[in-house]
Amino acid sequence: MASKKNININLKVWRQKNAKAAGSMESYKLDNVSTDSSFLEMMDQLNEQLVAEKKEPIAFDHDCREGICGMCSMYINGRAHGPDTGITTCQLHMRMFNDGDTIFVEPWRSKAFPVIKDLVVDRSAFDRIQQAGGFVSVNTSGNTIDANTIPVPKADADKAFEAAACIGCGACVATCKNGSAMLFVGAKVSQYALLPQGKVEATERVLNMVRQMDEEGFGNCTNTGACEIECPKGISLENIARMNREYLKASLIK
Repeated sequence: MASKKNININLKVWRQKNAKAAGSMESYKLDNVSTDSSFLEMMDQLNEQLVAEKKEPIAFDHDCREGICGMCSMYINGRAHGPDTGITTCQLHMRMFNDGDTIFVEPWRSKAFPVIKDLVVDRSAFDRIQQAGGFVSVNTSGNTIDANTIPVPKADADKAFEAAACIGCGACVATCKNGSAMLFVGAKVSQYALLPQGKVEATERVLNMVRQMDEEGFGNCTNTGACEIECPKGISLENIARMNREYLKASLIK
């Protein structure tokens, strides 16, 4: 841990003009970085330096900067979201680094997440998986039943909430040696499979979402468990097992 208020660091950042261009690591030196600043604030500082030098700033994704939206997606020193646990890149602070450190920053690496520019990747594959079945159809004719009128066992409700905590950042895919999205899909399937509201479309949901996942080019799961470790929300591998059970059951029904 850095004990000084300000540190000087060396950065090696992946630069890539577009999806078709060949990228490479570029080196930068950044001085007087506050250890109280977040990693994204450090990247802002670097971009300000680059602009002052009349150089092109580094493109990277960000939005809420509160660990909620899942937009920030950097592979830092060989780990998704960097050298901490249970956090997103925007929640990583520079006190995790020491004066004189060299920090490697790369985008998510996956066939299904092509690089758009520099550290920005296209994660629309997750959107298409969600659109394939990650929803509950509701009759809005005026005879809608209040959800709270349907009893849900607390244990099931708790597990559903835990699965729903997934923010779709893609760290599971970036971390997996196979580029698998099964933790993401497992979480989205589970949050509905555990609730009575999700039972009606359960068969079509899991079949459609798994089919879309395969069409997007994600790899399969080989139970390494790296995805659960690096997931900022601690999504459990139990959700993959539940998805597999739901898929087998749906396949037999169909």
